[in-house]
Amino acid sequence: MLKNELLEGQTETVTSNEKAKKVARKGILAIQHVIAMFGATVLVPILTGLNPAVALFTAGCGTLLFHLVTKGKVPVFLGSSFAFIPVITAVANQYGDLSYAQGGIMVAGGLYLVMALLIKIFGVERIKSFFPPVVVGPMIIVIGLILSPVAIQMASTNWLVAMVVVATVISVSIFSKGFFKVIPILCGVTVGYIFSAMLGIIDYTPITNASIISVPQFTLPKFEFGAIAMIAPIVLAVFMEHIGDVTTNGAVVGKNFIEDPGLHRTLMGDGLATLFAGLVGGPANTTYGENTSVLAVTKVYDPSILRIAAVIAIGLSFIGKVGAILQTIPQAVMGGVSLILFGMIASVGIRTITNAEVDFSSNRNLIVASLILVAGIGTEFLKANPNFNGVIGIQITENIQIIGLSLAALIGVVVNKILPEC
Repeated sequence: MLKNELLEGQTETVTSNEKAKKVARKGILAIQHVIAMFGATVLVPILTGLNPAVALFTAGCGTLLFHLVTKGKVPVFLGSSFAFIPVITAVANQYGDLSYAQGGIMVAGGLYLVMALLIKIFGVERIKSFFPPVVVGPMIIVIGLILSPVAIQMASTNWLVAMVVVATVISVSIFSKGFFKVIPILCGVTVGYIFSAMLGIIDYTPITNASIISVPQFTLPKFEFGAIAMIAPIVLAVFMEHIGDVTTNGAVVGKNFIEDPGLHRTLMGDGLATLFAGLVGGPANTTYGENTSVLAVTKVYDPSILRIAAVIAIGLSFIGKVGAILQTIPQAVMGGVSLILFGMIASVGIRTITNAEVDFSSNRNLIVASLILVAGIGTEFLKANPNFNGVIGIQITENIQIIGLSLAALIGVVVNKILPEC
């Protein structure tokens, strides 16, 4: 009897130790995912003026919403979307209030839900026919090139720091191995911050004044048609990006998430996350390729680990010192990172066209792509010219114009449908 009790006790101890090890292992893997998404997720609010702590909070909550909608089957993390940077910045410059950008982000999230419903009703192929690579690729290029002056402006505050950051990102991306290869941006920001500290150009006052625990500064949205018209067309580009991300994630894991739980569910998850982000003051959310890269490196595909990472992100958003540290990052550091990232956005557009083998010997495809590029980039830069007094883009009212990416998306979708296939 006593021997049996001892054996049972030993078995329970072994089981408890195994459970503890399993929990610890999941925690470490979750922290890796947080590190992978952290740099890019907080970069978007830093560049646009939104609150980084709110961005972390909405990324964590958005990820949990996504997993709820997709039945916990898809191992993804949702973070701040780079595609929205130019339009958030444009709305902030025009209206002087980021609350109007929040309203546009909420509408964009609502459009995700509409598209999810259309996919459920009509099927993904019919919806995708409106957004072929010849339309989506040039639109992504427009996003990256519109952002290029912002990167130059920030980098020009201290070119030496910016070049150190660029060199670090390039070195880590090309020469590092293992986990570091998936976090070159974070490495670049870290090295740039340390180098800036050595130069004595960092103001540590926000860190000193910040409390250890603080509630993120949530804000409510405002709605204005002009702001919505500037932001909503981004949905066309991120829709195709979403399909690519979910497909890539499934390829890494070895499952077809387009079929199960279904593209309509994954898009709905993105939509609800973006709606929530816009409601409380965060940037739009999207599935993160950085975290898919971590899956590929670790070969651990357990979705619960991503949910643990989401809880950690929410916890970090309430640590006031974290937000304060992010506020002290010099503009030159973010400029160096942006020189790489914004160029990469444009390069992704080129890759989209290349991978789809778009035939540019066809005059039809040349016309579609050229109209998107010229309309998007031309009107965006013309808007910044104080000497131009004419009408830019499509004038809806005295104060509302469809320009930049909005105009490019509208022209691309319409012209692509009107022109006959050659």
